[in-house]
Amino acid sequence: MSLLTVVLLGVTGYVLGSLPWGYWLSRFFTGKDIREVGSRGTGAANVWRHAGFKMFFAVALLDIGKGSAAAAIGLAAGGRTGAVVAGAGALAGHWRPLFLGFKRGGKIVATTVGVALVMAPLASVVMAVVWWLVLLATRYTSVASITASLALPPLVFIFGGSWAEVLFTLGAALAIIVLHRANIERLRQGTENRFSLHLPGLRRHTRAPVAAADPTRPLR
Repeated sequence: MSLLTVVLLGVTGYVLGSLPWGYWLSRFFTGKDIREVGSRGTGAANVWRHAGFKMFFAVALLDIGKGSAAAAIGLAAGGRTGAVVAGAGALAGHWRPLFLGFKRGGKIVATTVGVALVMAPLASVVMAVVWWLVLLATRYTSVASITASLALPPLVFIFGGSWAEVLFTLGAALAIIVLHRANIERLRQGTENRFSLHLPGLRRHTRAPVAAADPTRPLR
């Protein structure tokens, strides 16, 4: 793969990763700038907190999609190494989006899943399952993201990924940890926000309270 191809794939991945779906959709449907609330990130988790689960789901799919698109283009043009180059560009774009003036974007979790979906589909699916299981168990998206990202490199290795792909996912995991450093500090202090998981189909139903008997009412 030539140097020109590497540069073009990196730039292509960066432009795709720069599509700030969390910002655009939140702005369009709610009128809010997602960068001014919560963690001030454009990622799907922050969107969930302030725009609801449906918006989270849409943003997560789009962020996964842009990572997959970048890696697929890289794979077609430069093989597995090309997918790594374009995937790395997509993560950089999601973190510092071109279309937001290189200001802070998201924490690259969903985009990493998308890139891995092309590199090692089974590893990516297992990573997503780990994320949901940890979220349901702890109700901390930060813990779910860090745990799932750390699980990804060994999963890629187990499912036959190349060393370049394993190193890429290891780098992504380290980047995710660094981008969650404020969350880690809040976890240490016990001030990290938990999600209230009222998801479609998972809402807990409670029994209506039984009315107390009226002592003045005669028994029949």
